[in-house]
Amino acid sequence: MKRIVMRVRPLRTLAAVLVLAAGPLTPAHGQIPSQSEIEQLLSNPATREAILRRIRQSGMSLEEIRTRLEAAGYSSSLLEQYLSQDSELGLGLRGDSLVQAMGLLGLGTAEELEAYADSLREVALIRLRGIEPEDAGLRVFGLDIFQRATTQFLPDLAGPVDDRYRLGPGDVLALIVTGDVELAHTLEVTREGFVVVPRVGQLFVNNLTVEQARQLFRQRLAQSYSGIRTGTTRFEITVARVRMIQVYVVGEVALPGSYQIPSVSTVVTALYHGGGPTERGNFRAITVRRGRDTVAVFDLYEYLLTGAAGSDVRLETGDVVFVPVHGPRVSVTGAVIRPAIYELTSGQTLADVVGLAGGFRYDAELQRLTVHRILPARQRGPGPFPRAVVDVPLTVAAEPGEGEAPASRGVWFGGVLVPALPLENGDSVVVDTILPLDRSLVVTIGGMVNKPGEYPWHEGMTLRELLNLARGPRVGADLREAEIARMPVSRAQGELAVVLRAPLDSTYLYERDASGRYVGPAGLPFPAAGSAREVTLEPYDQVTILRQPEFELQRTVTVTGEVQFPGPYAIQNKGERIADLVGRAGGVLPTAYVEGARFYREFDDAGRIDVDLPSAITEPGSRDDIILQPGDSLHIPEYIPTVRVTGAVNAPASVLFQPGAALDYYIDNAGGYARGADRARVSVRYANGSARPVRQHLFFTSKPKPGPGSVVTVPSKPEGEPLNVTLLMGSIAQILAATVAIVAIATR
Repeated sequence: MKRIVMRVRPLRTLAAVLVLAAGPLTPAHGQIPSQSEIEQLLSNPATREAILRRIRQSGMSLEEIRTRLEAAGYSSSLLEQYLSQDSELGLGLRGDSLVQAMGLLGLGTAEELEAYADSLREVALIRLRGIEPEDAGLRVFGLDIFQRATTQFLPDLAGPVDDRYRLGPGDVLALIVTGDVELAHTLEVTREGFVVVPRVGQLFVNNLTVEQARQLFRQRLAQSYSGIRTGTTRFEITVARVRMIQVYVVGEVALPGSYQIPSVSTVVTALYHGGGPTERGNFRAITVRRGRDTVAVFDLYEYLLTGAAGSDVRLETGDVVFVPVHGPRVSVTGAVIRPAIYELTSGQTLADVVGLAGGFRYDAELQRLTVHRILPARQRGPGPFPRAVVDVPLTVAAEPGEGEAPASRGVWFGGVLVPALPLENGDSVVVDTILPLDRSLVVTIGGMVNKPGEYPWHEGMTLRELLNLARGPRVGADLREAEIARMPVSRAQGELAVVLRAPLDSTYLYERDASGRYVGPAGLPFPAAGSAREVTLEPYDQVTILRQPEFELQRTVTVTGEVQFPGPYAIQNKGERIADLVGRAGGVLPTAYVEGARFYREFDDAGRIDVDLPSAITEPGSRDDIILQPGDSLHIPEYIPTVRVTGAVNAPASVLFQPGAALDYYIDNAGGYARGADRARVSVRYANGSARPVRQHLFFTSKPKPGPGSVVTVPSKPEGEPLNVTLLMGSIAQILAATVAIVAIATR
């Protein structure tokens, strides 16, 4: 339990310090460690590097870090010895001070520390000059496996152990005898390796497998119970509880030390308790030492990538799991399934590394790949970056079939042969992705086609092929010729494009029936099949399929209401008018109220248009007989012999229409104005949708006359409407001026 507590505390400390990268600290009781605890934990290189790496990623300045540390109750200089104040390089590790601290702590030899300092300076130079290494942002493959909050590497303690499990002190066995005798005993293996069975005696089981122990129990129980030999008595021996063993996890692991783990644990279990290998750790040659002997060499990659657990041996008390410093590493970036930094074993090549990365992604450019390499000292020339680039061609072909000789060098990945090129430590493999369409060789098609747009160009591509990709010409296309705009050979005179005309024929048509006949509408005659030569396209050609002159599909208008044949009608020509539409609909019925006809237009969202239909019918071609547009609709209502009066009247009602009657006639028949009626804003809406209000001009009032089917609306005055003194005084002034003028005229 103590080990678990010690493991949680660094995580809490790391979480507390990492808050620097997120915002001001707000300590919670029992959550934030003290100054001395942080200083003690910063002495752990793994914890310190994790903290500093996270702070660097935050982009904070040194002054911001000091302020936040002070606000949280820590010393403002807590991290200064590990941080750089060089504003040009940005916040980062201060190489010389850190190397000196590592030397005092005994974390490496003089040569290793010098190499580490050199690497820090190289990273600083790269950042200063704005150049990022090829593997920037990559992580070592497998590094995060043991850093997740999971129990996937803990042993299964609930199920039975296998027959190869070796017994030892602390194991608890369950013995069950049935048949002639019914017995059940719980037997614990003593420190000396014995179990004591009642009426049988001591049995030495230390280091025996479960199967071997079962044979021993059979032999000794048969001496006391004869039914064992005759088969009338049966027994079963199982491991009821496994013992705990002590193992050591050392080397390049996050939490090296001694651990108490179940005896069924393996190398992976021990690594999980130790926090897994660090970034400097070896993933390919983890050794298990038992005394002076190396009993297993564990390859973590085989376990993670293929599930092969052959070298994941079961541990015993006193075993040492040692993680050495990593071997050669290469990075893989670009269009692979699993980009990462991979550690190599002896003899692994470029093909093996592509396999470790999961192979090529679907968008990989499979013609060649690139290996970036840092040259050895003897091959370096002048310049700060002694790097070289190796261009590796790939072979794209069918994989060898059964019985055929496979390629002597290389590995096939989905029809691509990757050569077995030897790699060196620090190489960076880059697998290019295919170029996006806007950066590839393309051709463009537009105009009267079903799917206009850009399409990839290839050698020998023809106009017919492009037109098929665009799903053929649209209805109304002019198939006599197409226009091709091509990149000019010379731009000396400011040319931007060379325009060509390519002949077409009826074989370019896309809409055909089962017998191959064209099923589109009639139009200009198409050239005969085979009369047009094939046209080869060049990169960046822009093809335009032209439209037939004056070609249009049928345009529809609608007439409803009191006509002989209401319904939709196709416009026969561009000069057809309303009167023509009424005539085609069989004329108006005797019940029609022509003066109340309503005309609506969809074009440009025009809405209702005031037209005088009687004038349009009696005077074809007149102002009211307007030309039809697609989507127009005409409604001729039935004659309604009433006028409806609504609003602020005493008895709203429909009043029988009286020819020549004024507005007041209908209001009086509706009971007259109600109290609060606003007489100045009375309006009449006619059957054709138009409306007219009451108008006042000094001493005169103009009132509209309702017609059949009209609606008279009398609004109410707004409640609490204030008196408009300005408007009142202005009206009075106008009245006085008019009175003075009249008197002056009368007295002359």
